[in-house]
Amino acid sequence: MHPDISVTNLYKTYASGHQALKDINLEIRRGEIFALLGPNGAGKTTLISIICGIVNHTSGTVLADGHNIASDYRAARARIGLVPQELNTDAFETVWDTVSFSRGLFGKAPNPAHIEKVLKSLSLWDKRDSRIMALSGGMKRRVMIAKALSHEPQILFLDEPTAGVDVELRRDMWELVRRLRESGVTIILTTHYIEEAEEMADRIGVISQGQLILVEDKHTLMRKLGKKELRLHLQAPLESVPESLSDLQLELSEDGTELVYTFDTSEERTGIATLLRRLAEQGVDFKDLRTRESSLEEIFVNLVKAKV
Repeated sequence: MHPDISVTNLYKTYASGHQALKDINLEIRRGEIFALLGPNGAGKTTLISIICGIVNHTSGTVLADGHNIASDYRAARARIGLVPQELNTDAFETVWDTVSFSRGLFGKAPNPAHIEKVLKSLSLWDKRDSRIMALSGGMKRRVMIAKALSHEPQILFLDEPTAGVDVELRRDMWELVRRLRESGVTIILTTHYIEEAEEMADRIGVISQGQLILVEDKHTLMRKLGKKELRLHLQAPLESVPESLSDLQLELSEDGTELVYTFDTSEERTGIATLLRRLAEQGVDFKDLRTRESSLEEIFVNLVKAKV
């Protein structure tokens, strides 16, 4: 089975000379949730806009479900639903009309049952006859999602979908995303809420300065690049870390009551066993210990810093 999205040797240079994307190569599998992370100005929205046919690329190839986004635009674009960052829709139209019209733009025959299903899934059914201008910001965001789903796309792009929305909408949106993925829809999202990517995504891509610096399975990424921290609460304070333990990555708290040991997740068993044995040999006793694992946010920040 070919990937739903295939990007090969993609470049984008604007007329100003700014190179927004540099040699992007990416494949996104059918039915996965792929999170694209990166700082502001890294190229996330430019990449999404090119794949969705909104922005022309300078060189390279982009395929959506096997259809070239440039030479076979209508077929490629019909596979894609896009929820952009901006709330841009006709303020004077009703919810029902604007979602139905969006379906028609893709050449789909009217299907009131599908529109009803989408509106109900987004808690918009009781607002179906309301004009867009009368809705709250959160409800307008729901309408944008409904528009993106109106033509039953196989691939759904969510560009910062929860920016500035309330907790209830965020929870409802992720529940909808899970249901869509279960039905076989491929989800690509960008987000500043890295905890969302950590919870939702199957794979993570990190983009920085227009270059895709990493694409990895989320759990593999956290296992390979994550760090673990072991905190030992000592029975008696130490003035300093014993010289015989200086080869270990140990830090002593200011009051001398806590030792902090940092290690790679791959070294967990041997590292902790070695530490505890050597502490016992030095007569250093502890009364409590706890571990903490790196979050995806910490990994992301370290990757971007290393790139810069």
